[in-house]
Amino acid sequence: MNGIKKIILGLFVILIIIQFIHPARNKSGQGMPNDISQLVAMPGDVQGILKKACYDCHSNNTDYPWYTYVQPFHWLMNYHILSGKEELNFNEFGTYTPRRQQSKLRSIENSLKDGSMPLSSYTLIHRNAILSEAEKSLIINWVQNSKDSLSKKNL
Repeated sequence: MNGIKKIILGLFVILIIIQFIHPARNKSGQGMPNDISQLVAMPGDVQGILKKACYDCHSNNTDYPWYTYVQPFHWLMNYHILSGKEELNFNEFGTYTPRRQQSKLRSIENSLKDGSMPLSSYTLIHRNAILSEAEKSLIINWVQNSKDSLSKKNL
């Protein structure tokens, strides 16, 4: 029994220590001149949907829920953010080449159609990120129109 108490005490000490190790927060506080909304027309309802369901992991500004102030949850959230921004960053969309912009728009459309986004591991806790069929259709239609307008701009 003494060995189990030492293990529990050791785990407790580790849990306390890791509370002091936090990755940087994803908060820019800057204007976003390269944001996708600056490049392509975006209706307010589409922007609202993207901000509530996508921007936490796919932008330079995350709204952190209360539990991310406790480790290891912040590390998990940080992993989602870094992975998401590596794949697509709406705030940096204007820095992408025209070909990459088209590719990212196609990826958004395909991800919504096949249900791979938002991630189920994310929506498990972030219920507001779950998109209705109507919201998915709205975004897909916007993406299709945006691909066309970007194609015309880049001719």
